[in-house]
Amino acid sequence: MKNQNRQLILTAVIGAILWAIVNGLPVAALHQQESATSTALPPKAPAPADNPTTKERIELGKQLFFDARLSGDNTMSCASCHLPEKAFTDGLTKAKGAGGKSLTRNTPGLTNVGFYTRYLWDGRAGSLEEQALMPIQSADEMNQKLAELEKELNAIPQYVAQFRAAFGTAATSDSIAKALAAFQRALISRNAPFDRFIAGDQNAISDEAKLGWELFRGDAGCIRCHSGPMFTDNNFYRLGTTFIDKGRGAITGEKAKFYAFRAPGLRDVARTAPYLHDGSLETLSQVVEFYYRGVPRGSTDGLPLDVAPLLGQSYSEISAIVAFLESLNGELPNISRPVLP
Repeated sequence: MKNQNRQLILTAVIGAILWAIVNGLPVAALHQQESATSTALPPKAPAPADNPTTKERIELGKQLFFDARLSGDNTMSCASCHLPEKAFTDGLTKAKGAGGKSLTRNTPGLTNVGFYTRYLWDGRAGSLEEQALMPIQSADEMNQKLAELEKELNAIPQYVAQFRAAFGTAATSDSIAKALAAFQRALISRNAPFDRFIAGDQNAISDEAKLGWELFRGDAGCIRCHSGPMFTDNNFYRLGTTFIDKGRGAITGEKAKFYAFRAPGLRDVARTAPYLHDGSLETLSQVVEFYYRGVPRGSTDGLPLDVAPLLGQSYSEISAIVAFLESLNGELPNISRPVLP
């Protein structure tokens, strides 16, 4: 069976080379073409059948995103923690909640968020629609009762007209969630230097960044968890960064997922410091250094971690991987603060 598999692989490789020669494509371009396909963002973020992304829903969602009436005391909006100029993060170690309370986790960025399949650090939300209402209702975050929010929005004629235009109904918790999700799906950053490089522009990134890309997908093994267009496999990993916050395990009850967190996407990552679920690392250099030498050798619960320190790799490689990560900064969507009704 193994010999048969090897033969099939060899046949496929030879076939690809012959196809390239016949079609005038340099053989060296095959790998680049494959990489471009695997890392290119689709034209738009997918949306569920019951919430197609329309102009009306995006515009309504944008207004709601910036409206402090979504919080119980009318002092916080979604944009209070997700600032457009910071790739929709807040730059803080840990997020701030109701009454200025410091929360336990770092605020994730929202650019390209529509391409994820699980949401929040522990993946407890399976859609943007589901996620949208969680911080609004949370007593620790925006501390707003949904029934009160519906009444508040339906008392504003302009909002009533917008909800009817977008959904054919007055404001409901369901339509609020759908509008916010539609807006977030439109927050796409494109044309990063790395995208231009992988499409064929050899001058789009530095030689150091090119070396970083080779390390990232090669000896450093970063691509094992950070693959695809968003540079994440959307899975959850025990890194040994905490043995207090149970992460994914608190949601599923699986001991093997205790202290595991979602592998974040890496597009625009150079804009979203500090890093990790708790914001404990301030720079990208510190993040890469953690993987090279800082990963613990064991865990307090006796279960294995999902990573091991890259003791065989040189510290001198860290700057190259950081240069590659910096090349993933795309052109941020131009989002201006709306005039609210």
